[in-house]
Amino acid sequence: MSPARRYSRVLRELDKPLLGMIIFLLGMGLVLSFAASPAVSSAADPFFYVRRQAMFMAAGLIILMISASFSLTGVRRMSGLMLLGSLVLMAAVLVFGANVNGSTRWLHLGGFSLQPSEFFKPAFIIITAWLFTEEDRGAPAPGRLMALVIYALAVLLLTRQPDLGQTALITLIFAALLWIAGLSWRWTAGLGAAIAAGGAAAMHLVPYIQRRVQDFLSGGSGARSQTDIALEAIGHGGLWGAGPGEGRIKHILPEAHNDYIFAVAGEEFGALAMLMIIALYALLFARAWMLALRLNDPFARLATAGLALLFALQALVNIAVNLDLAPSTGMTLPFLSYGGSSMLALAFSAGLLLALTRHRPGAYQPRRLRAAGAGA
Repeated sequence: MSPARRYSRVLRELDKPLLGMIIFLLGMGLVLSFAASPAVSSAADPFFYVRRQAMFMAAGLIILMISASFSLTGVRRMSGLMLLGSLVLMAAVLVFGANVNGSTRWLHLGGFSLQPSEFFKPAFIIITAWLFTEEDRGAPAPGRLMALVIYALAVLLLTRQPDLGQTALITLIFAALLWIAGLSWRWTAGLGAAIAAGGAAAMHLVPYIQRRVQDFLSGGSGARSQTDIALEAIGHGGLWGAGPGEGRIKHILPEAHNDYIFAVAGEEFGALAMLMIIALYALLFARAWMLALRLNDPFARLATAGLALLFALQALVNIAVNLDLAPSTGMTLPFLSYGGSSMLALAFSAGLLLALTRHRPGAYQPRRLRAAGAGA
């Protein structure tokens, strides 16, 4: 089959509702970049971040379409390479990384800052799903134990940076994958207790994490004051918003283009726009979850569920921070926040999601069989 015919087949097999929601979120991200960029750019170049975000989006779309064309075997192989590479780079961050606001998460490569943990997340989900399903199929290797070792290594590297948000995110997803894969309630409860104990220890032993949690609980300075300003921006927007380019509070909001882009959306476009953003993420999750339930392949089913949780939980954490419901984590809002590493990693994640959910022959349970099963 020629490359053109093969890619034409891939396009036909893509799940159009999923693809449409992802493209719509990317478009919203570009619009919000126009709103937030002047507030954080220099006066000489108010649209600096808009141009850079457009560049990241263009590269992200290429990555998305390439990864969406992978077979299930290709998804596993590419994720394995990504997992190894991101773990090596996460270790390199501890030696060569730049310290920003008390944490060391980035490698500076020329004019580009790379955050390896962003690329670890989708790769970890795919490889964990593969290890779980291979063990269930009778493979001699202890898949769950191997996944636990990878998880523990990642948590060790992340807490050394430290990165509270990413650690919590992969922990929640790992626990969810264990539960979905059929781990007994006894083991699930034991693992949950161990994770809770580890989190409590981190809050007492890691000063950065302790400071973030204390600021959130006590209303201190720093990250907490950013949330206060974000709430003021949301309040200024009201129901309909101040209008495009008319936001005032965004000019004093740190990270308006990144961590607090949701607050900028609220100020300029109102509470209705915020509700629309939340609804889009909910629909994206619901669509991916529904497809996961229908998939025949156990690996594709578990991996799709994990990626759906990645998008939903990351959006939930970011929105919770903007609404003062969680301590500041530095986690981006998928497809809307500015950031090269985040955009490229999310594009890769979305491409993998589209690859896993492609409507290949025999990929899904026939509707009549599902209806008959429900009736029985």
